[in-house]
Amino acid sequence: MAHPAYLREKARTLRIKRKLTIDELAERLALSRSTIYYWVRDLPIPGSGPGGGWPASAHAAAARANRRKHRLLRDAAYRQGSDEFAALAVQPGFRDFVCLYIAEGYKRDRNCVSICNSDAAVLRLSLAWIRRLTSKPISFAIQYHEDQDLDELCSFWGEALGIDGETIRARRKSNSGRLNGRSWRSRHGVLTIRAADTYLRARLQAWIDHMRDEWDQQTGLNSRSYGA
Repeated sequence: MAHPAYLREKARTLRIKRKLTIDELAERLALSRSTIYYWVRDLPIPGSGPGGGWPASAHAAAARANRRKHRLLRDAAYRQGSDEFAALAVQPGFRDFVCLYIAEGYKRDRNCVSICNSDAAVLRLSLAWIRRLTSKPISFAIQYHEDQDLDELCSFWGEALGIDGETIRARRKSNSGRLNGRSWRSRHGVLTIRAADTYLRARLQAWIDHMRDEWDQQTGLNSRSYGA
């Protein structure tokens, strides 16, 4: 249907002077988005689509601000971890958990807490503390060989950790099928426990640093100077 010419002019004026988006113009003038689009498509504004995106400098500034925001949040979580270490350290199993993470945990990703092992006792303790320390979902994955029975492995770990074995994701090793008779093979595969929790990872790093500092005081060496 045809619309009065003054509506088109009003839409264009608002676009230019108020920098309104197509959605905002459609709502203001009670017209369809398609009608507004055809009236103002030659008048792009920042953030309004092709030809009207924010300049690269604005994107870069926003990215820097976002990185700074999350760095400050990680730093705050690290300070929290440092402040709470003494209280946690006297609780049974906490120091063991931190030591296990130093030895077996994945430390290259600052956005997740992840530990893997083939020993059920190690993973029971680790899972208990991870559950206590995070509200994030916890996932499980198993690495196994082709000549192992995946259903039996998942059943074993489900019973050992008190979890639903069907939720365990499978990751087959690349050298599967060539390990028959090798006594060093992990009988129950290698299970990974993972929680995507950036701030727990930052707190955990503080606990790791406290433990290493204690060890350094005992040995007279500085582990951090060796990049540990």
